[in-house]
Amino acid sequence: MSEKTISDNADSIKIDDVKGKPSIFSLSENKDGICLVARQEEIDQAIENILADVGRNIDENGRFGLEIQPDRTKEDLANNRPGNHLREKILNLPEAPGVYMYIDKYGKVIYVGKAKRLKRRVSSYFNRKHDSVRTNLLVRNIVDMRYIVVPSEEDALHLENAMIKAYKPHYNVLLKDDKSYPWIVITKELYPRVFMTREKGLDAKYYGPYSSVQSAKLMLQLIRDTFPLRSCLHTLTEQNIAKGKYRLCLDYHIKKCAGACRGFINPEDYGEYITRIRQILNGETVILENHLKSEMTRLSEEWKFEEAQAIKEKYESVRKYNAKTVIASPEEDVDMFAYDENGDSAYVNFMHLHHGAVVQSLNMEFRRKLAETKEEILSLAIAEITRRFNRKFGKVIVPFVPDVEFEGVEFIVPQRGEKKKILDVGMKNVRQYMADKEKMAEKLDPERGVEKLMEQMKNDFRLEVQPRHIECFDNSNIQGTNPVASCVVFRNGKPSKKDYRHFIIKTVEGPDDFASMKEVLHRRYSRLAAEGEDLPQLVVVDGGKGQLSAAVEAFDEMGIRGKVALVGIAKRLEEIYFPGDQFPLYIDKKSRSLQVIQALRDEAHRFGITHHRLRRSKGQITSELDNIKGIGEATSKILMTKFKSLKKIKEASFEELEKEIGPAKARLIQSYFATP
Repeated sequence: MSEKTISDNADSIKIDDVKGKPSIFSLSENKDGICLVARQEEIDQAIENILADVGRNIDENGRFGLEIQPDRTKEDLANNRPGNHLREKILNLPEAPGVYMYIDKYGKVIYVGKAKRLKRRVSSYFNRKHDSVRTNLLVRNIVDMRYIVVPSEEDALHLENAMIKAYKPHYNVLLKDDKSYPWIVITKELYPRVFMTREKGLDAKYYGPYSSVQSAKLMLQLIRDTFPLRSCLHTLTEQNIAKGKYRLCLDYHIKKCAGACRGFINPEDYGEYITRIRQILNGETVILENHLKSEMTRLSEEWKFEEAQAIKEKYESVRKYNAKTVIASPEEDVDMFAYDENGDSAYVNFMHLHHGAVVQSLNMEFRRKLAETKEEILSLAIAEITRRFNRKFGKVIVPFVPDVEFEGVEFIVPQRGEKKKILDVGMKNVRQYMADKEKMAEKLDPERGVEKLMEQMKNDFRLEVQPRHIECFDNSNIQGTNPVASCVVFRNGKPSKKDYRHFIIKTVEGPDDFASMKEVLHRRYSRLAAEGEDLPQLVVVDGGKGQLSAAVEAFDEMGIRGKVALVGIAKRLEEIYFPGDQFPLYIDKKSRSLQVIQALRDEAHRFGITHHRLRRSKGQITSELDNIKGIGEATSKILMTKFKSLKKIKEASFEELEKEIGPAKARLIQSYFATP
């Protein structure tokens, strides 16, 4: 064993050439001195090689022996400036691709990052304030730094991915991979079995993984419907079969198994089934469909109709499966990554298609710790799939180009055609996965979902506090008749129907929505203030600038402007107006914040229209009865309760009317309606 020592400022790196064990590191000399360079081969084993070959004091918790003492002043910490020793290290960093590690005062790795140019990237953290609070906290906790130079940015990405998994740094983006995915396996036996499993290490050929149990079961169902495979767990050897050790099961009698346990099918014919199954699992279901169709046609032409019918049943199973799973018809294999995000969580869906059929699919969730961009997270996802499945990509369909250039990989951002169709399917999958994860999280912790929604609304609507209590107002009238207004209340993003209120406009003559809105707001919040009730955190008025201006006037007169946030929503383009802003705010149509406001607006409209219709209907019904001298409101109510409509009252006989309201009033009503 030989030992080499490299001086690097305060660092002292020892590299041991272990006999029989190739190192992925070599020495390189440049203008900045000698540095450690990682070669491309065995890059996935970088962590183990660092531990074995570099000889630093690292334990399982990712702790390094500190080589410098903290020397940053309070002013340095406040302005994110490095101390003298750390500044010296940064100045001597090479302008080369690599991976850097930040270490805190306890010797623990708190962040691992990759860089196309180490010196430029590391320097960008210091001597300036960051928008992200977490990034500022990271910089303040940095005491020491390590780095490794690699040949390319892609190698840096793979090494970064491996080191994050090894050290689990506090400030790095986290891949939440908390479950194993289902695979379909074909065992290596005389008569192979085909089944679904999550277990690794079986003596079998693995296919997948599948994004869900349902998709794996769909594939198995196709195989079961098409081929008479055995499902038993017997160890079938030629000796055991010859001894007749096994009894035929129900599957044989219902023609779901060919009777391999009794030797009713030889291994060669059974192997033909396995060959076809491998085709299906490799995504060549369209080829199988065409083969079955031609075989069915041939048997029909030979008048072998019973055999043709059996083939037809298999053909129909394959055709139905292809209708559900074949999403495109490209001749070449296709790899696709779809991306979506919600708050600090980012979601990626990977699919590999063969002959247009999905043969590999995986969903991943990443949790942001700093202000990682979507391009950075997509690069991490591609590196993870490369490592996990040992994949080599050629052309990859993506919604946007990642921040790392992968050698030999062409990224395609399709705008139309078959590739766009494939990307749309991936986007649909990743959004469904995101929705499922959100629903599951809210189910396990309902308050967590509410907290997340409230925080998102606070940010989207530029509020100082979370809008736990929101009220929305809407006016309803027809040409000024029966003017009413509605107030609906949402608490924690959900309707609170017991707090809904109706208002009959009292002081406004004619169709004046602005004045009506002003009156209603005055009445609502003057009463809340008089009764000592809490005011809402957000008030929404249904309408554009006009209604919002009237609301602002009402708030100014009551002295609550600034205490209660106020916005208006216009129906045409779902524009959000803020007081004093010239231009509206457009919130993403998929945002839950906008969905809550839309639900508020729609509920206020429904509630107001319902009340307006009732009043209008009541006015139309009772007005004619009120014209009859001697018929009052109580009598009208009795008649409407019994006969339901004015038409039926007119058609009622004297006896029917007399029974309900007496003979005198019955004569008055019949006399009135009999008068031409």
